[in-house]
Amino acid sequence: MRQRSLIAITAALAAGALTLTACGSRSGDKGSSGSSGGTTVTIGVDAPLTGDLSALGLGIKNSVDLAVNTANKQNYVKGVTFKIEALDDQAQPSSGQQNATKLVADNSVLGAVGPLNSSVAESMQKVFDDAKLVEVSPANTNPALTQGTNWQKTKARPYKSYYRTATTDAIQGPFAAQYVYNTAKKKKVFVIDDKKTYGAGLAATFTEEFKKLGGQVAGTEHINPDTKDFSAVATKVKNSGAEVVYYGGEYPQAGPLSKQIKAAGAKIPVVGGDGMFDPTFIKLAGSDSTGDLATSVGAPVEKLDSAKQFVANYKAAGYKEDYAAYGGYSYDSAWAIIEAVKKVVDDNGGKLPSDARAKVTAAMQNVSFDGVTGKVSFDEYGDATNKQLTVYAVQNGAWKSVQSGTYTG
Repeated sequence: MRQRSLIAITAALAAGALTLTACGSRSGDKGSSGSSGGTTVTIGVDAPLTGDLSALGLGIKNSVDLAVNTANKQNYVKGVTFKIEALDDQAQPSSGQQNATKLVADNSVLGAVGPLNSSVAESMQKVFDDAKLVEVSPANTNPALTQGTNWQKTKARPYKSYYRTATTDAIQGPFAAQYVYNTAKKKKVFVIDDKKTYGAGLAATFTEEFKKLGGQVAGTEHINPDTKDFSAVATKVKNSGAEVVYYGGEYPQAGPLSKQIKAAGAKIPVVGGDGMFDPTFIKLAGSDSTGDLATSVGAPVEKLDSAKQFVANYKAAGYKEDYAAYGGYSYDSAWAIIEAVKKVVDDNGGKLPSDARAKVTAAMQNVSFDGVTGKVSFDEYGDATNKQLTVYAVQNGAWKSVQSGTYTG
């Protein structure tokens, strides 16, 4: 079968130290402090703040909080004080839609960061778009959100108010397939997904690329994400003779799944996407998770020169939770909204116009700045122009980056 082009390995994770406007001097204080008087602009946050995925959701909320505090300390938009309104969607589409409606009803909200889950985003997009309220997700990776349900054949942007700073599964799935087939030398895979928008989509793009490279799919299975007993699936994996498992889904299920596959006697790596990339996966999967792999958006924040100040200031702020997989992208998503607000205020003589929401949404298309995760800007679909990804492996009880690069198809 036709060999696709190899992963282009990034020579350096960041070219030199960047002095970031978006990460200027910060005190790390919590709460919205800043210029007295003027106008208050609210940035909404929607994420799972409780439940199984709260480790990721709280990292999103805290990182947006840090961005807002930074803008206020700098008086970055003169006459404007920013604050956040953080709402818990519990990773449920119905809750996300209710939260979107609540944010739209608050006239001070000029942008929203989130959500984490692509399925939740599907329920929120029209609500925001009808209100001309810009939404920037740091974590959604399903291509259909920006390129339409028929994106593999004809790309068509469904909602002009929707943007994201994370790259998509149209790139993440094939990127993982190239690593598994070309670098890890695994030729026979068992593919499992959780039937949700994110997981099923990611598994599909991985499978397509893996087969094009010449790989064999030994079997496929769909799991119920509400259960924790995967023994039947684990037995199928063992009997299939697969050399590797690819899982489309998130860490609350991926951890027990990996553990039960190994317990069934299939001592093979489980590979997943950014939804699996969290320390909680390792806790759930146990000691046999050594060698399991996950891809995640961007390069490791800890290794980016552009992120050093973000990491230091997040720590100094004293947040109880880690910024997790999407912290840098959440900060950049919030800062993109702040930049759009600044543009609108500057263009209107230093004041917000009456149609601020529509103008902020329009301004987002041309936002461009050096952010925590590198250059932040958007293409004609609202997708991030930063297409970098990283493969992580479980080593000595922790995730360790093993290779960063971009997918070139």
